[in-house]
Amino acid sequence: MARTAGSHSDITGPRVRKAALALFARHGFAAVSMRQIAGEVGVQAGALYNYTPDKQTLLFDLMRGHMEDLRAARANAPCNGTPPERLEAFTRFHIRFHSERPEEVFIAYMELRNLTPENFAVIETLRRQYEDELETILSDGVASGDFAVSDTKIATLAVIAMLTGVNTWFREGGRLSLDEVERIYWDMVRKTVAA
Repeated sequence: MARTAGSHSDITGPRVRKAALALFARHGFAAVSMRQIAGEVGVQAGALYNYTPDKQTLLFDLMRGHMEDLRAARANAPCNGTPPERLEAFTRFHIRFHSERPEEVFIAYMELRNLTPENFAVIETLRRQYEDELETILSDGVASGDFAVSDTKIATLAVIAMLTGVNTWFREGGRLSLDEVERIYWDMVRKTVAA
Protein backbone atom coordinates (compact mmCIF):
# COMPACT_ATOMS: atom_id res chain seq x y z
CA MET A 1 0.00 0.00 0.00
CA ALA A 2 1.40 3.38 -0.95
CA ARG A 3 2.03 6.00 1.70
CA THR A 4 -0.60 8.74 1.86
CA ALA A 5 0.56 11.87 0.07
CA GLY A 6 2.15 14.29 2.51
CA SER A 7 2.65 11.56 5.14
CA HIS A 8 6.05 11.42 6.82
CA SER A 9 6.89 9.05 9.67
CA ASP A 10 8.57 11.76 11.76
CA ILE A 11 5.43 13.91 11.43
CA THR A 12 2.64 11.35 11.25
CA GLY A 13 3.89 9.12 14.10
CA PRO A 14 3.66 11.92 16.69
CA ARG A 15 0.30 12.98 15.23
CA VAL A 16 -1.01 9.42 15.71
CA ARG A 17 0.07 9.46 19.37
CA LYS A 18 -1.39 12.93 19.94
CA ALA A 19 -4.72 11.96 18.37
CA ALA A 20 -4.88 8.70 20.33
CA LEU A 21 -4.08 10.55 23.56
CA ALA A 22 -6.87 13.07 23.03
CA LEU A 23 -9.42 10.46 21.95
CA PHE A 24 -8.58 8.01 24.77
CA ALA A 25 -8.83 10.83 27.32
CA ARG A 26 -12.14 12.10 25.89
CA HIS A 27 -13.94 8.82 25.16
CA GLY A 28 -11.99 6.07 26.93
CA PHE A 29 -9.71 3.48 25.40
CA ALA A 30 -12.41 0.86 24.84
CA ALA A 31 -14.69 3.27 22.97
CA VAL A 32 -12.06 4.46 20.48
CA SER A 33 -11.35 2.60 17.26
CA MET A 34 -8.26 2.68 15.12
CA ARG A 35 -10.51 4.09 12.38
CA GLN A 36 -11.36 7.08 14.63
CA ILE A 37 -7.68 7.69 15.33
CA ALA A 38 -6.92 7.53 11.61
CA GLY A 39 -9.74 9.97 10.87
CA GLU A 40 -8.38 12.41 13.44
CA VAL A 41 -4.91 12.20 11.89
CA GLY A 42 -6.19 12.33 8.32
CA VAL A 43 -4.80 9.02 7.11
CA GLN A 44 -6.32 5.72 5.97
CA ALA A 45 -7.03 3.32 8.86
CA GLY A 46 -4.58 0.80 7.45
CA ALA A 47 -1.82 3.41 7.47
CA LEU A 48 -1.87 3.50 11.28
CA TYR A 49 -0.20 0.10 11.31
CA ASN A 50 2.92 1.74 9.88
CA TYR A 51 3.21 3.53 13.25
CA THR A 52 1.88 1.02 15.77
CA PRO A 53 1.06 -2.68 15.58
CA ASP A 54 -2.25 -2.30 17.44
CA LYS A 55 -4.33 -0.14 19.79
CA GLN A 56 -2.98 -1.89 22.92
CA THR A 57 0.59 -1.04 21.94
CA LEU A 58 -0.45 2.55 21.34
CA LEU A 59 -1.98 2.80 24.82
CA PHE A 60 1.05 1.16 26.40
CA ASP A 61 3.45 3.46 24.55
CA LEU A 62 1.51 6.53 25.71
CA MET A 63 1.54 5.37 29.34
CA ARG A 64 5.17 4.29 29.30
CA GLY A 65 6.18 7.57 27.65
CA HIS A 66 4.37 9.52 30.36
CA MET A 67 6.06 7.57 33.14
CA GLU A 68 9.49 7.85 31.53
CA ASP A 69 9.03 11.60 31.06
CA LEU A 70 7.95 11.89 34.70
CA ARG A 71 10.95 9.98 35.99
CA ALA A 72 13.38 11.87 33.75
CA ALA A 73 11.99 15.24 34.86
CA ARG A 74 12.15 14.17 38.49
CA ALA A 75 15.77 13.05 38.08
CA ASN A 76 16.59 16.59 36.92
CA ALA A 77 14.76 18.26 39.84
CA PRO A 78 16.56 19.21 43.05
CA CYS A 79 16.00 16.71 45.85
CA ASN A 80 18.53 17.50 48.58
CA GLY A 81 18.01 18.83 52.08
CA THR A 82 16.01 17.79 55.09
CA PRO A 83 13.04 15.43 54.72
CA PRO A 84 10.57 18.36 54.96
CA GLU A 85 12.50 20.28 52.27
CA ARG A 86 12.58 17.20 50.03
CA LEU A 87 8.87 16.58 50.61
CA GLU A 88 8.02 20.17 49.69
CA ALA A 89 10.11 19.89 46.51
CA PHE A 90 8.41 16.60 45.62
CA THR A 91 4.94 18.08 46.27
CA ARG A 92 5.55 21.14 44.12
CA PHE A 93 7.20 19.09 41.38
CA HIS A 94 4.33 16.59 41.20
CA ILE A 95 1.66 19.28 40.94
CA ARG A 96 3.53 21.35 38.36
CA PHE A 97 4.56 18.42 36.16
CA HIS A 98 1.09 16.91 36.08
CA SER A 99 -0.80 20.19 35.66
CA GLU A 100 0.76 20.51 32.20
CA ARG A 101 -0.36 17.00 31.17
CA PRO A 102 -4.03 16.45 32.12
CA GLU A 103 -4.74 13.95 29.32
CA GLU A 104 -1.65 11.86 30.10
CA VAL A 105 -2.56 11.82 33.80
CA PHE A 106 -6.14 10.79 33.11
CA ILE A 107 -5.02 7.93 30.90
CA ALA A 108 -2.23 6.88 33.29
CA TYR A 109 -4.75 6.33 36.08
CA MET A 110 -8.03 5.48 34.38
CA GLU A 111 -6.83 3.16 31.63
CA LEU A 112 -4.61 0.82 33.65
CA ARG A 113 -7.45 -1.71 33.57
CA ASN A 114 -7.17 -1.92 29.78
CA LEU A 115 -3.53 -2.95 29.69
CA THR A 116 -2.56 -6.55 29.10
CA PRO A 117 -1.02 -8.18 32.20
CA GLU A 118 2.46 -7.90 30.68
CA ASN A 119 2.07 -4.20 29.87
CA PHE A 120 0.46 -3.53 33.24
CA ALA A 121 3.50 -5.05 34.99
CA VAL A 122 5.85 -2.69 33.14
CA ILE A 123 3.78 0.41 33.97
CA GLU A 124 3.34 -0.72 37.57
CA THR A 125 7.13 -1.07 37.93
CA LEU A 126 7.67 2.46 36.60
CA ARG A 127 5.00 3.83 38.95
CA ARG A 128 6.57 2.05 41.92
CA GLN A 129 9.97 3.52 41.13
CA TYR A 130 8.46 7.01 41.28
CA GLU A 131 6.48 6.22 44.44
CA ASP A 132 9.59 4.77 46.08
CA GLU A 133 11.22 8.20 46.08
CA LEU A 134 8.34 9.67 48.06
CA GLU A 135 8.27 6.69 50.41
CA THR A 136 11.99 7.15 51.06
CA ILE A 137 11.41 10.82 51.90
CA LEU A 138 8.65 9.86 54.32
CA SER A 139 10.74 7.09 55.90
CA ASP A 140 13.68 9.47 56.33
CA GLY A 141 11.31 12.00 57.93
CA VAL A 142 9.98 9.41 60.36
CA ALA A 143 13.57 8.42 61.26
CA SER A 144 14.55 12.08 61.82
CA GLY A 145 11.43 12.78 63.89
CA ASP A 146 10.07 15.29 61.37
CA PHE A 147 7.13 13.10 60.32
CA ALA A 148 4.72 10.87 62.20
CA VAL A 149 3.47 8.28 59.73
CA SER A 150 2.45 4.81 60.87
CA ASP A 151 2.60 3.24 57.39
CA THR A 152 4.84 4.99 54.86
CA LYS A 153 3.46 2.98 51.90
CA ILE A 154 -0.14 4.00 52.64
CA ALA A 155 0.95 7.60 53.27
CA THR A 156 2.82 7.60 49.96
CA LEU A 157 -0.24 6.45 48.02
CA ALA A 158 -2.48 8.93 49.85
CA VAL A 159 -0.19 11.89 49.17
CA ILE A 160 0.19 11.00 45.49
CA ALA A 161 -3.58 10.58 45.11
CA MET A 162 -4.16 13.96 46.77
CA LEU A 163 -1.58 15.71 44.58
CA THR A 164 -2.75 14.08 41.36
CA GLY A 165 -6.31 15.16 42.15
CA VAL A 166 -5.34 18.75 41.35
CA ASN A 167 -5.70 17.85 37.68
CA THR A 168 -9.41 17.19 38.06
CA TRP A 169 -10.26 20.77 38.97
CA PHE A 170 -7.34 23.17 38.35
CA ARG A 171 -7.62 25.44 35.31
CA GLU A 172 -5.11 28.11 34.35
CA GLY A 173 -6.74 31.51 34.75
CA GLY A 174 -9.06 30.28 37.48
CA ARG A 175 -9.47 31.63 41.01
CA LEU A 176 -6.04 30.36 42.14
CA SER A 177 -2.69 30.48 40.38
CA LEU A 178 -0.62 27.32 40.15
CA ASP A 179 1.83 28.83 42.68
CA GLU A 180 -1.03 29.35 45.15
CA VAL A 181 -2.28 25.80 44.59
CA GLU A 182 1.23 24.44 45.24
CA ARG A 183 1.48 26.45 48.46
CA ILE A 184 -1.92 25.29 49.72
CA TYR A 185 -1.25 21.66 48.86
CA TRP A 186 2.19 21.77 50.42
CA ASP A 187 0.59 23.05 53.63
CA MET A 188 -1.93 20.17 53.56
CA VAL A 189 0.75 17.55 52.85
CA ARG A 190 2.97 18.97 55.62
CA LYS A 191 0.13 18.81 58.14
CA THR A 192 -0.81 15.30 57.02
CA VAL A 193 2.62 13.86 57.89
CA ALA A 194 3.72 16.26 60.65
CA ALA A 195 5.10 14.83 63.90
